Amino acid sequence: MNILVVGLGALGTVYSCLLKGKGHRVTALARSGAAEIIRERGVSVTGIWGSHGVKLDEVVSDTEALKERNFDLILLTVKSFDTAKTADQIKSLVSPGTYLVLLQNGHGNFEAAARYIPEENLILGRVIFGSETLDVGAAKVTVIADDVIIGSPVNLVGEALLERFSQAFNEAGIPTRVSDSVMKYVWGKIIYNSALNPLGAIFEVSYGELVENEYTKSIIDDVIREIFELLKLSGHETLWPDAQAYSNDFYTKMLPTTAAHHASMLQDILRGRKTEVDALNGAVVRLGEQYGLEMPVNRLITQMIKAKERFS
Repeated sequence: MNILVVGLGALGTVYSCLLKGKGHRVTALARSGAAEIIRERGVSVTGIWGSHGVKLDEVVSDTEALKERNFDLILLTVKSFDTAKTADQIKSLVSPGTYLVLLQNGHGNFEAAARYIPEENLILGRVIFGSETLDVGAAKVTVIADDVIIGSPVNLVGEALLERFSQAFNEAGIPTRVSDSVMKYVWGKIIYNSALNPLGAIFEVSYGELVENEYTKSIIDDVIREIFELLKLSGHETLWPDAQAYSNDFYTKMLPTTAAHHASMLQDILRGRKTEVDALNGAVVRLGEQYGLEMPVNRLITQMIKAKERFS
């Protein structure tokens, strides 16, 4: 396949490297400084999926250089707060036979991209493996809690096509499966990230350390409880009937596989970058307002992360 990866942070580096390693034609769209380095060095991945290094077919920093290309897949791995702006920038690259896969964290990415790109060309992904940036074009895969899930939230992309893309990812070494209920998985990831990522950034400890401390564990429980109150009122469905069922899986299945992981939000703060808290706890607070819910714990966590961004 002819694939474009937009954004070569940790996640984009993993996808571009492993897909190119399986023989796909892979082009990357990156910031100008990074593009020059990656063009020269290539991309590399280490960690639990082994060591890999490749040169990409093309690395550009401007969509003008791509106007004559016909892509089968475009993988969007930029931060959630850049989804709308980036979708606007690349909309001319999305032909009727091109599918844009949204692989970001948080709530609202599908809606943001759909302002510029037809819904029938959009695929949403739930990514729950952890990767860290080691250097420009170099990433380390640290943990995986479950397969990547891909699907169409509005069921406008055929199952056969989704299975074709899933097979390509699996062959590249990225465990992936298809679901016709992808938003249930996305909400599960939103809850997981909202409970762990900001607290891991605030206290600068691993996920496992957060639950070993009775005070941070209590906050985690409150975050989960508030979000399930929102889901009940809003009618959004997850794979779990209530907060207790989610918590049981969270503590016994999800957390043990990622206990040593440090939050990507902490990595952002340490690098002086904006975090994705507005697409996680911040999004939960905004949705809660629509249903008359205060969401005090999620609101306070959002404020603390924004304060930490300012202090960093």
